[in-house]
Amino acid sequence: QQSGRRFNLFLKRRLRIDKRHQSKDSIFFRDGVRRIDFVLAYVDDLNKEWEKKLERRKEFERNLENAGLKLEREDKKESEDGKICFVKIHATWDVLITYAEVLNIKVPIKENDIPSMVENPLDCMLAPLRLPEKVMHPEPDYFTAPFSRDKQELYLINDESTFFSPSMRNRIVNYILTRCPYGTEEGKKKFGIKRLLNNGTYSAAYPLHDCQYWKKANDPNCESERYTLYMEWARFLRFYKEQPLDLIRKYYGEKIGIYFAWLGFYTEMLFLAAVVGLICFLYGLFTMDENMSSKEICDPAIGGEIIMCPLCDQDCEYWRLNTTCESSQYSHLFDNVATLFFAIFMGIWVTLFLEFWKRRQARLKYEWDLVDFEEEQQQLQLRPEYEAKCTHKKKNPVTQEMEPYLPITSQAVRFCISGTTVLFWVSLIIASMIAVIVYRLAVYAAFASLMENTQTLQPISGLLTPQLATSVTASCLNFVIIMILNFLYERIAIWITDMEIPRTHMEYENRLTMKMFLFQFVNYYSSCFYVAFFKGKFVGYPGAYTYMFNRWRNEECDPAGCLIELTTQLTIVMAGKQIWGNIQEAIVPWICNWWGRRKARNNPENLYSRWEQDHDLQTFGALGLFYEYLEMVIQFGFITLFVASFPLAPLLALMNNILEIRVDSWKLTTQYRRPVAAKAHSIGVWQEILNGMAILSVVTNAFIVAFTSDMIPRLVYYYTASENEDSPMSGYINNSLSVFQISDFPDRNKPKLNPENFVICRYRDYRYPPDHEKKYLHSMQFWHILAAKLAFIIIMEHVVFIVKFFVAWMIPDVPADVKAKIKREKYLTQKILYEYEFEKLKERLCQGGKQATEEEFITTEGRMELSRAM
Repeated sequence: QQSGRRFNLFLKRRLRIDKRHQSKDSIFFRDGVRRIDFVLAYVDDLNKEWEKKLERRKEFERNLENAGLKLEREDKKESEDGKICFVKIHATWDVLITYAEVLNIKVPIKENDIPSMVENPLDCMLAPLRLPEKVMHPEPDYFTAPFSRDKQELYLINDESTFFSPSMRNRIVNYILTRCPYGTEEGKKKFGIKRLLNNGTYSAAYPLHDCQYWKKANDPNCESERYTLYMEWARFLRFYKEQPLDLIRKYYGEKIGIYFAWLGFYTEMLFLAAVVGLICFLYGLFTMDENMSSKEICDPAIGGEIIMCPLCDQDCEYWRLNTTCESSQYSHLFDNVATLFFAIFMGIWVTLFLEFWKRRQARLKYEWDLVDFEEEQQQLQLRPEYEAKCTHKKKNPVTQEMEPYLPITSQAVRFCISGTTVLFWVSLIIASMIAVIVYRLAVYAAFASLMENTQTLQPISGLLTPQLATSVTASCLNFVIIMILNFLYERIAIWITDMEIPRTHMEYENRLTMKMFLFQFVNYYSSCFYVAFFKGKFVGYPGAYTYMFNRWRNEECDPAGCLIELTTQLTIVMAGKQIWGNIQEAIVPWICNWWGRRKARNNPENLYSRWEQDHDLQTFGALGLFYEYLEMVIQFGFITLFVASFPLAPLLALMNNILEIRVDSWKLTTQYRRPVAAKAHSIGVWQEILNGMAILSVVTNAFIVAFTSDMIPRLVYYYTASENEDSPMSGYINNSLSVFQISDFPDRNKPKLNPENFVICRYRDYRYPPDHEKKYLHSMQFWHILAAKLAFIIIMEHVVFIVKFFVAWMIPDVPADVKAKIKREKYLTQKILYEYEFEKLKERLCQGGKQATEEEFITTEGRMELSRAM
């Protein structure tokens, strides 16, 4: 009996292989002619809602067929698990030309005869970075015009089956699917594939990849573009090659194409910033031994004789300044004169990046036929969810048609709930940051005691100071909290945006973008803002310290400054985010797909059809690109807002982005179903966010240089207090430390032990000594330094802003050659259309000869003359 079962199973598989021999990896119907443009999948199991789902599917598929689409069904017996049914959809020529006109799709009318750009003499040097011409430019460049059913003979239609590219076809079918009705429930008309996916009527809806990514399709009619993308773009070993943007756009659509164009351009521009940042870092490295401040701190005769006041109450001991020798030397790596140069350079770099991106974007708009493109109709039309949830209707003043709307009272209530929720979560971030600060204050004494009493830590006590240990552990804790809050808030942000019921897809994306960015901005940058602008600024002085919640004493900066701590914070959060992001993007989808295949498949790969293979992949949702942009914009903030504290940040970002391009391309090509193609002529609202961050970065870097680094106090000392002409900076450390008489300590602050019977201790501030009539008040030098800091901020901001605006004014947003090409193409396209109309009218004159036709003839001839005159 068991051998009989095995024979039946073997026979079944053989029959299945024979039946599918032509189409197991095919993207065509069983006839091998009609292309599969979309696939619907559903699980056919008997549960309590089975009949209702069956009725919805029947009605929906009947309406799809009424719309002109052709359907071919695959029974669940043909699937691996015997449960999943597939419905394959093909768009006929009539459907394609009807909706191509509705969607205003541009199609070729004549091959472009405008000469290409003059060859770059450096092309021979850049040859190793180039891809083959066929990969870079998979199809000729054409003059295009919006499709019209009435002018089909005007277009270059050589083959109806290939005239519309697969990405155009799946876009058209998706447009129909999102608006196809499936019945009436609870007195409301229901429609759209998204709602059917949400209620479980269908389990998936997706266009097909054209082949397996690791080998070409056997069908000669298939272009195997997925294989080409994988071999030439999605492998890490091709990291040094340019991206095939035209092929990406052809296969995935303009929206994904513009993302990879922006990411590639951003990475190219980062190369310059990374080189300059590396030079600034090397300058700090090579001049580290010449730094007078660290020399004095490390000198046993100077730093070894300076007794510092305890850094916490009672439990902490007095300590000698030279114990911070190593940390002061490392601080010089980032706190030197090159810091100021790099901060100014990055202010100008970010302007160059944004202005040159506008030019690159303008060129892409011309090359991808997006010049006259206003956001895609599908983006601007009402969302199905809006139409379904809004029961009130009013007349549109433009179209004079009744359309749904949300009453102002309902909008106000929803916005209040939404705003309150966002404020609550932002407050939660601030509360978590305060908790981390409390952690820093609470554990500092523990670290100090541990390092003092543990013999095994003595050899590294110079490098790993209590301040650094506290900063590193707090940064790691902060990073973990950031990741947890991100995970929770993503779901909350989507929920409250859905609750607001935005009117259009674009409005939905923009609202979600602003909510997510606001949250992530506060989440990722709040700890850096604390270290940069608050830590060590409100400490008080010995005997009159300031306390948080009247319990924990505020943190002090290291004698060498807080900049090294800001660098530590920035490095941990930035590097941790990038590592975690790559793990999340690459490894998680791979594991999910591997586990899904392991559970589902018991037979060889060649037994599975193309739609089954794609069904097992992950879904690249509508918000897939949103998360990619968000990740890069947060990174952009790290390398601009705080770059004065860490010149190597652009280098880290460059290395990450080289990997990011290949990870994104690999996962999109191998781990995800093919996304529905969509148009976009820019990076959208992200452009405005980048502009805002560019302006803010000038302010933050000016404040970092002035208040976080030690540059301004050193300059003030150099010009006003230096007494040694041969070594102007000698004596700076002693000058920057004030004197406190230990007998003035109140019991709350006084250390329990003073074995060496110190009489005075030093602290970082500019205050009068205990024997002065203005005892412990700020000295005049303090006010001179504060005035110098404020003056520096004003001067630096004005200089950088003037240069930024001058550079932006000097660089036109659209290159001159692109402007000329746009005008030339418009002229030639109008001429071709007028000539076509002219010939048609001549034919009508020959056939009819009516007066009205003669008037049309004269009008058309006049338009042709006007076109020639242009």
